[in-house]
Amino acid sequence: MYPKDSVALVTGAATGIGYATALAFAKAGCRVVVSDRDAKRGEQAAEAIRAISPGSIFVACDVAVPEQVAALHRKIADTFGRLDAACNNAGIEGEQAPTADCTLENFDRVIGINLRGLFLCMKEQLKMMAPQKRGAIVNLASVAGLVGFAGLPAYCASKGGVVQLTKGAALEYAEANVRVNAVCPGAIKTEMIDRITHQDPATEQAFNALHPMMRMGTVQEVADTIVFLCSPQASFITGQALAVDGGMVAR
Repeated sequence: MYPKDSVALVTGAATGIGYATALAFAKAGCRVVVSDRDAKRGEQAAEAIRAISPGSIFVACDVAVPEQVAALHRKIADTFGRLDAACNNAGIEGEQAPTADCTLENFDRVIGINLRGLFLCMKEQLKMMAPQKRGAIVNLASVAGLVGFAGLPAYCASKGGVVQLTKGAALEYAEANVRVNAVCPGAIKTEMIDRITHQDPATEQAFNALHPMMRMGTVQEVADTIVFLCSPQASFITGQALAVDGGMVAR
């Protein structure tokens, strides 16, 4: 699926969608840069991925810190001399509260990681990819960036911003043959969702019912979509915010 020696970066790759995506890139033949702010879990993830793709590496990075983002991408350039695909996945859900009760601290933290951090990463990736005249970026947005959700003002604002950043960058770099897309997952069975549902069967059933397919998605379903969007098979797709949501936003 991918040309030989392709290099893919995944942020927030220690768990959940990020880890599944890093594994999927490795299985597709890429050398993978596994990045996460959790060094212990990130290195464990990288070890598993190196069993599939021996050239893969782990680089610790908190995307909210510009110096760490710059160092991450310098490491990629120094190690591989190229970057073919990037999945900007690192993100948090923040605290749940109505808009009037959302604290400034929570709002700033969510925006700082989900939107500003992604922006910092994408800037570095575009600087690497544009001179190559090739590359693909997939940003993790959410259905919460397409439709409203009560009680998550900061999260919704961050993910809506991701969609618009994606569209603007796609237009700017189309002639350089750098494609930029976003995926917008519905409720996906991850640690993040478990923190919200507390794995309560009734609450999980309510989340299932949000989707016409009457279930939550899996990390593999999202990962496969990301790897496809970064692949040569998706060479005419850019500027899209693709819902991977079991039909949720079609209602």
